[in-house]
Amino acid sequence: MILNFYENLSNDYVKLLENGNEHNIIIEIGEPPVMETFKVHSTILCYRCPYLYDEFKKSTINNNDDVNIKIIQKPQLSAKVFNIIIKYIYGATINLEKVEEFIIFDLLMTANQFQLEELVARLQTFLIENHPSWLKLKFSKIYNLSFQTDFKPLQNFCDDIIAKHPNLIFESTDFNTLPETALVSIIQRDDLQLEESKIWDYVIQWGTAQNKTLPSNFNDWIDKDFQILKNTLQQCLPHIRYFQISSGNIIEKVFPYQQILNKNLVTDILKYSMAPEKPITSTILPPRKIVTIQLPNRGNAFQITSSIITNEHAAEIASWIDKKEVTYDVNDNPYEFNILLRGSRDGFGTNVFWNLCNLKTNVLVVVKVKDTDEILGGYNPIGWDSNLYGQYSTTNDSFIFSLKNGNIENHILSHAINASKAIYSSRHCGPNFGCNDFYMYYNQFYVNGTDYEKLIRKTTDSFLMDDYEIFHIKKR
Repeated sequence: MILNFYENLSNDYVKLLENGNEHNIIIEIGEPPVMETFKVHSTILCYRCPYLYDEFKKSTINNNDDVNIKIIQKPQLSAKVFNIIIKYIYGATINLEKVEEFIIFDLLMTANQFQLEELVARLQTFLIENHPSWLKLKFSKIYNLSFQTDFKPLQNFCDDIIAKHPNLIFESTDFNTLPETALVSIIQRDDLQLEESKIWDYVIQWGTAQNKTLPSNFNDWIDKDFQILKNTLQQCLPHIRYFQISSGNIIEKVFPYQQILNKNLVTDILKYSMAPEKPITSTILPPRKIVTIQLPNRGNAFQITSSIITNEHAAEIASWIDKKEVTYDVNDNPYEFNILLRGSRDGFGTNVFWNLCNLKTNVLVVVKVKDTDEILGGYNPIGWDSNLYGQYSTTNDSFIFSLKNGNIENHILSHAINASKAIYSSRHCGPNFGCNDFYMYYNQFYVNGTDYEKLIRKTTDSFLMDDYEIFHIKKR
């Protein structure tokens, strides 16, 4: 019988780290004046982290006070992340309680850099099981990095979501930067819930974006340009289900690019479309298993297509709309959130807003503030009217808000102080709440405080955004 005493062993090694006794390495993390130092032992690193042990052997920097102590410098790393990593190396334990999601992901990236395979696998599982909403919120970034770093569990997690909700990646601002392996992994799936002609459109869009020298005017393309696109898409084209595309879309979308396809395939596509009884030699891939989605009813699982807010955010906003004290359960959200406008897709100009959103009622605006976790927004039940130039509209039910997200620990909900000045319409502006409490002017958003109860961010005036979305909300 074997008796294990791993807990005491782990605690003793962590004490050795904290005391720094007999250390022969100093690892400097960060840059002055906020640089932190960690005293560690080469013997521990030799067996627990060969990556850092190799750094130790290659180091030519010695401590001024003791030439037997070498220094490893890691200015690009976070001390908070490294403190967790080094305790794992010594004690084989990690405490992730109250650790923010973005720190856990940084921890995963650092563990991968340090070649700590066990930790990399466990952290992926932890994020998937405990923070799926955060992964969905940062979906495009997570998906890209999962292929750059070969994080298989995260790849599979993301692929499963994309198959059901393809717009999360195909309509994201980062779609054109998607690694080829990621795009192939998506379009080869039989359960991808997207029409084949649209898949073709996205593949062409991605391939064209990889080659900046291609003429922007398609009519100017020559044979050389088609060959460039063909070479770029050689791993993608075999996964298109050409024989599942309608004749109209074949003529309109596929045939203009027939030079990037095998001549025999082009002949077979024509033959299949015009004389389906004729034999063909090309491989016919099976149709995708498209799930017929019924009109949503209460009790059906809720899903929002957004690159900014999660299902949980939507449930909270729905509760505010209905003035509920208790937030709706995610799958009991009584509303549909149908996207009207996405800046990265449709454009950020005020003319785009008025073309797509004029006279729409029950409108939700959400904005992702650039380089922060801030998500700001507002709900307008009566809509904006382009004919009411420079006029206010009255409602008691509008509100503006800041959502809990990432390191933003609490939401802010703010109602109009004066209902008669709740909504403002002007062709020079986009969505506008109050007298410029939260509004869009040309292609920038602003926050000020006049006609609503609270400021929804600490600083006033304009701010940069990553993206913004507008939804029409209606009962399910």
